[in-house]
Amino acid sequence: MTTERRAVGAYGEQVAAQHLQALGLVILYRNWRCSAGEVDLVLRDGDDIVFCEVKTRRGTAYGTPAEAVGYRKVRKLRELAGHWLAETGLHPRNIRFDVVEVFPQQRGPARVEHISAAF
Repeated sequence: MTTERRAVGAYGEQVAAQHLQALGLVILYRNWRCSAGEVDLVLRDGDDIVFCEVKTRRGTAYGTPAEAVGYRKVRKLRELAGHWLAETGLHPRNIRFDVVEVFPQQRGPARVEHISAAF
């Protein structure tokens, strides 16, 4: 991955984190990693645990950012959620998987779309 793409991704994750915090979610982990992979954001929304994938795109020529979260990514995020729950020993009543799309703008703040319970 190029330095520019990494920077765009980090920017998107920062914007998404701020957006979700403004909605009242509490960040538990950013970029949580284990041997199986990485989850961009793990959050608490009341009593629920939220596993969030952040996708940042400058445009939609190749589809929306959420469209990049296909079957393989969904399966991987579910697997990673299981690892996270096992590692922490938490047993929340509900978990959910959100996707946050971030669209950087030429001027002004980025446009953010939060898809709660995306899958």
